[in-house]
Amino acid sequence: MSHMQDWNAYRGTLLGRVGDFAKLSPDVLRGLNMIEGSGGKTGKLAPKMHELIALAVAVTTRCDGCIAVHAKKAVELGASEGEIAEALGVAIALNAGAALTYTARVFDAIEALPER
Repeated sequence: MSHMQDWNAYRGTLLGRVGDFAKLSPDVLRGLNMIEGSGGKTGKLAPKMHELIALAVAVTTRCDGCIAVHAKKAVELGASEGEIAEALGVAIALNAGAALTYTARVFDAIEALPER
């Protein structure tokens, strides 16, 4: 039997802890909020698209907190499971592609070894 994360409880706990951190270091949280808000200021992408991108990035960076927060926002903004799946498919492809391109670095490192 697999253990499933209680995402709602996790998100609530996480946001509470972030609030605790914000009390200790409010400028850091203000800075993060400024960065997050600046991405949508041009209005070129719809908010739902921002959340789909955020979910793809959350998967590639393996950030459970990001997944918890941005999955909720994406659904609230009307993202369908199909749209989310497509965005996650892009994340999967990018991770695989990045792994493939990084294989060249392995062979570069091997070639740089002193003569054996």
